[in-house]
Amino acid sequence: MISLHFKGLFLGACGLLLSACAYQPTPQEVSKLREMPQLSYIPNSVYYVGSTGPEREAAYRMDEDAYKVGVTRVQKWYEYELPREQVRSRKFFITTTPITNYQYGAFIRETHREAPNVDVVDWESYGLNQSFEVTRKYAWGPQGYGAGRDDHPVVLVDLDDAKAYARWLSQKTGKYWRLPTEREWELAARGLDGRAYPWGNSFNPAKANTADLGPHDTLPVGSFPRGASPFGVLDMAGQVYEWTTTPGEKGRITVKGGAWDDRGCGVCRAAARHHRRPDMKHILIGFRLVQEIEN
Repeated sequence: MISLHFKGLFLGACGLLLSACAYQPTPQEVSKLREMPQLSYIPNSVYYVGSTGPEREAAYRMDEDAYKVGVTRVQKWYEYELPREQVRSRKFFITTTPITNYQYGAFIRETHREAPNVDVVDWESYGLNQSFEVTRKYAWGPQGYGAGRDDHPVVLVDLDDAKAYARWLSQKTGKYWRLPTEREWELAARGLDGRAYPWGNSFNPAKANTADLGPHDTLPVGSFPRGASPFGVLDMAGQVYEWTTTPGEKGRITVKGGAWDDRGCGVCRAAARHHRRPDMKHILIGFRLVQEIEN
């Protein structure tokens, strides 16, 4: 689907050529189109956020079945979720998928901002399970990101990186782009009925990039169209966690969605939330953006 921002360019071109549609975009135009995120429309809404006690209990049991241990229960992962309630939201656009390496690369080339990477000292300070060596697959080198990963979600970006990209895109387009709040993110993922996952209330590993079926890596965005939310938003369960602007505990920031190394998948529910340091550059965290609409 053509980005909403550039759709008019091709409609106009087709009209001028009096064909439907004989016009073939140049490689430069195709490149510009790929740099622009595709958008999904979220209307003015009354919807549900958060979870109930029985929903959290079900998530713990899913994790115990998947991992054969009760780590998430012992650490009370899901007790930090928002309480189940009905709230209102104004209309907005949200990027249909997470921002890709290709899209982020345009920002890097124009701004000369430091490319996605993390050093061993910072990585080990996070206290994570993954070794530093694992991060090298996702780190950008002098020539950019790894071959064949154009359409994979960008990772190893902290909160400031994501916000800087949003500012740059705002300047480029004349539209106001920003990170979503947690509640906006949940609306885009769950629709109006407060479902557990974008596609419904039962976890289905065939509809998301998780460790249940592999490949234990990021995939090109939009690889699971059957996992779309009611608004057509993709990759909101599994693939990568995503930054929001919502504060968490102890100065941390809320990330949403689960990732490719999760299974089960209690943490992939739309209500689930993790809190991460805003300066964390993680192989499991990317982002998507909201474009505001004047009301």
